[in-house]
Amino acid sequence: MSRIFNFSAGPAVLPLPVLERARDELLEWDGAGASVMEISHRSKEFIAVAEQAEADLRDLLAIPADYKVLFLQGGAQLQFAMVPLNLLADKRGADYVNTGQWSNKAIAEARRFAEVNIVASSEYSDFTTVPPQSDWNLDPGAAYVHYTPNETIGGVEFHWVPDVGDVPLVADVSSTILSRPIDVSRFGIIYAGAQKNIGPAGLTIVIVREDLLGRTSPLAPNLFDYKKQAENGSMLNTAPTFAWYMAGLVFQWLKQQGGLAEMAEMNSRKAEKLYAAIDGSGGFYRNPVTPECRSWMNVPFTLVDPELDATFLTESKSAGLHALKGHRSVGGMRASIYNAMPEQGVDALIEFMRDFAGSRG
Repeated sequence: MSRIFNFSAGPAVLPLPVLERARDELLEWDGAGASVMEISHRSKEFIAVAEQAEADLRDLLAIPADYKVLFLQGGAQLQFAMVPLNLLADKRGADYVNTGQWSNKAIAEARRFAEVNIVASSEYSDFTTVPPQSDWNLDPGAAYVHYTPNETIGGVEFHWVPDVGDVPLVADVSSTILSRPIDVSRFGIIYAGAQKNIGPAGLTIVIVREDLLGRTSPLAPNLFDYKKQAENGSMLNTAPTFAWYMAGLVFQWLKQQGGLAEMAEMNSRKAEKLYAAIDGSGGFYRNPVTPECRSWMNVPFTLVDPELDATFLTESKSAGLHALKGHRSVGGMRASIYNAMPEQGVDALIEFMRDFAGSRG
């Protein structure tokens, strides 16, 4: 077996020890005589798995007791609809910050249910920066304020949490969750698709403050109702059991690494050295994002000559560096360096980039 360094934006690399444990337990889990995929989601055996996963996630993120943790399906994009359906109540409007393509998708979906106020946008910079909060036009009567802390396509990241007063703050943290500590108490809702830092695709984590439950629109399907999901342990229908189990293994692995403070130190170091290699290439490589807004998780870069892109991708793949092609909407390259990307993978990419530039610069 020869493992590659997988720089995919998602589904993304998983920790090797997690994969090895899942492999060893695949045919028979915990002496049950069956795979965890074959165990009823309502059995006491799987309930124990689910409860342990939630307990570990609460420990990692220091989630306050007055927040519910939901393990749902549908991906983060389903939350673009579930958030307004659960939070609008008797209000008509919601505030949104636009920093790129995922913000745009959330805004477009929310407009089906709410009057959306764009409080700030970085479109003027071609989404290469974060609009300073001093420029935001917040509505104190909004049902909530939504933002995307990290735009995976553009590689733009908030390195601060907005202050929105008493209005609930909602964040799509799909690509940054568990990469560093966060203060959950500053948010009304945070949600994340699993396929970047949590586990395989098919699971979505929603962390919601209890006082926000019960506001759901009567038009919302039962499965869209946070309150009903919370009351039923995220099992209104058959839960994504294997993805939930895998997420639990990832949570245990993170705790074994020393928790989120240790992950933050490693992730910061990985990003800093990759950006240093780009900035120090004499112009052969370029990252378009304002330096103070650069993402730790998704690092886009272009080559001095786009005609070299195909060669770069072919040769990097031959070197065991996969999935470096940038998103089709922006082109160039993108290295996604989530928690499970080992530092030696980033080092290997940097060495390849230097050799490639040296032979063609």
